[in-house]
Order: sequence, then C-alpha cells, then structure tokens
Amino acid sequence: MIWIVDDDSTIRDIEVYTLNSTGFEAKSFASGAPMFEALKTERPDLIVLDIMMPGDDGITILKKLRGNPTTKDIPIIMATAKGTEMDMITGLDTGADDYLVKPFGIMTLVSRIKAVLRRCGKQDDGNLLSAHGITMDVENHEVRVLGDDVELTKKEFAILRLFLQNPGKVYNRETLMHEVWGEEFVGESRTVDMHIKTLRQKLGDAAGCIKTVVGIGYRMEVVG
Repeated sequence: MIWIVDDDSTIRDIEVYTLNSTGFEAKSFASGAPMFEALKTERPDLIVLDIMMPGDDGITILKKLRGNPTTKDIPIIMATAKGTEMDMITGLDTGADDYLVKPFGIMTLVSRIKAVLRRCGKQDDGNLLSAHGITMDVENHEVRVLGDDVELTKKEFAILRLFLQNPGKVYNRETLMHEVWGEEFVGESRTVDMHIKTLRQKLGDAAGCIKTVVGIGYRMEVVG
C-alpha cells in the first residue's frame, strides 16, 4: 500500500489512479493529521510526502515519522515544488529515501517508488509482476486485481504471467499453446481462446489490458 500525502486534490487523484493502474494499492491524505490517525491501525509500504501543506509541513511530518520507533523504517519519498539544492539536502538529511521536484512525469514517480521499494527490500522483481492494477506473486501463486484476490487456474496463471512479463508482445495461438501447454499437447487453438475468455472474466475491470490482435492472437497493452 502506497500513501500519498498532498494538499492538492488533483495531484492526489492522478497519483492514486496511476498507482492503482500499475499494480499498486494506493490511498491519499490531504495533510499529516488524517495520515497519523490512519497509522494507528494501518502501515503503508511507502509514503509519498509533499512539503508545503496546511498544519505540519512535510519536513515536520518526516521528522515525526523518523522519530517514532513504529514508523521510522517506512520508506518516504518527498515530492514537492521546493526544489533548491538546500531543500533537497534538508529532505534527504532528515531521512527521506528519495526526493522528487514538481513538476515530474507520473511514470517517473512510479519508477522511483519501485526503486525505493527494491532498495528497502520490500519488492522482489523476480517474483512480483504488476501492471494495469494486476499484481502477481509468482512464488506464492497469488494474483490481486485492483486490490482484490483472484483465483486463477494453473493455465490461466501461466498465460497471465507470460503477458505480464512481455507487455506489448503479440502471441499467436500456436505460440501460447507451446509456451503454456508444452510441445506434447495436442489440441485446437479454440482451447487458447476459451482460456483467454475465462481469464478476462476473472480480471474484471482490468480485462481490457488483454487485447485481441485480429487474425493473429493476443497481447497485453503496454502501461503508459
């Protein structure tokens, strides 16, 4: 779970939407007060924190988080319009794990979040695949779609894993049968179509990312 703390509602909405669309779960707060209230019952994987906000500013919030034994290890990215060298030094020296200066590309934020999570040992790219609100834990054979657990068959899981590992690549039916069912399988291409159909049904609102390439096969849409 990624928390966005920013008093600009437009920025919050865009960042939460993008994170939810790229495999993360995200929620937002307009200031530090409701965030600290939520911390009484929840703990995020990472916080994206603005500096200039009503009430406590971001640096004050950062100091409070780092000074509390229960929150001192939460990764924090400062995302703010305060972009002088001294601002950045202050943020990093106070305990921020990264510092982004507004305006920045939204996918840059996603990349920085992934990088910080890797550095902090909270993400293993070899076992965690994500895109379009779909998150796959390869090792534990678990899939979440827009925050909800989804049960897939072994073949559906294998197809989805192939798409997540190779976004944008077009797979014809024969290649999918070879990759998922193996060389020894004897069957019709209709088998692939039926599995794609049931996979899409289970993915629900995220199913649109699996595109039909007319006359050829299927591909997963590239994020962004």
